Amino acid sequence: MTKLLTSPWMTLPVSAIVYLAATVAFWKTPALPHHAPAGPSVNLNGASWEFHNPEADQLITELKEEKKSLDKRKQDLDELAARLKTEQEEVNSARQAVALLQTNFDKTVLHVQEDEGANLKKLAKVYSAMSPDSAAAILSGMDDTTVAKILVFMKEGETAGILEAISKKGDVDAKRAAALSDRLRLASTRN
Repeated sequence: MTKLLTSPWMTLPVSAIVYLAATVAFWKTPALPHHAPAGPSVNLNGASWEFHNPEADQLITELKEEKKSLDKRKQDLDELAARLKTEQEEVNSARQAVALLQTNFDKTVLHVQEDEGANLKKLAKVYSAMSPDSAAAILSGMDDTTVAKILVFMKEGETAGILEAISKKGDVDAKRAAALSDRLRLASTRN
């Protein structure tokens, strides 16, 4: 038997038997853990795509919270934009009202500018030298604003005589004399 065991053909079957015996002797089935692992857990019985990862769940939760925060911020910004639009409309309407008031004020108040003051003073002297009836006849052909500007630079007695001469011509001219008096009351000179 020694000869049989030492033959080169016997080496192969003996090696195979030793390999199989060692594999069976050292083979251990891995035990399933009794606690959940720290990493992602895999459902060994289910499909490979069904797994649970706490880190992914945490990221999803954080994304949902951030989305809620962004939605709230968007809502706040939309409300602010609406409020700003309303306030801007109010400011525009107030600006238009002020412009209208300014226009009415400018129409009502007589303004004599510096550049026209010297000429108006000369005309006032010329009309003061005339008789009130003659001056009233000339001034009746002018518009009320120009007449009021000239009368501003006259003395009260001279102005009174001209207004009296204008009002003697009739009811329409009496109303014009009253309007001129009102314009003189609101006159503003800038000398």
